[in-house]
Amino acid sequence: MMDQRDQLEQLLDQSPYARLIGMQIEVRDGQLEFHLPFQPHNIGNDQLPALHGGLIGGFMEMAALMHMVCIRETDSVPKTVDFSIDYLRPGFAKDLFAVCTVTKHGKQVANVQVSAWQESPDKPVAVARAHLLLE
Repeated sequence: MMDQRDQLEQLLDQSPYARLIGMQIEVRDGQLEFHLPFQPHNIGNDQLPALHGGLIGGFMEMAALMHMVCIRETDSVPKTVDFSIDYLRPGFAKDLFAVCTVTKHGKQVANVQVSAWQESPDKPVAVARAHLLLE
């Protein structure tokens, strides 16, 4: 029987984008935590240096989708209806973390809030809201 860690890794392996960016999922204190290890090719601003904004947004959207797959215990990946992100500070050239909070989970739609940080969850790099269509 597969343990939870194996199931999470298998889920990520099914997503070419998650594999490309090196995304990881862990369970900390009973909550899913998404991890994006730093990779030099993810830099978008060489002068700071800082992570590419599109990478941060893609990581956060993928976190919302994977979070819903995990909590619904299904292989069906939701479809993004709307995704809105607020960039609050630069995502420097280091690891990025994210957690999700489901604000509405209906039969057909879900709303998920995502917070991404580097140093501390109290100082988010970006926050996002995802409106997802469930199948």
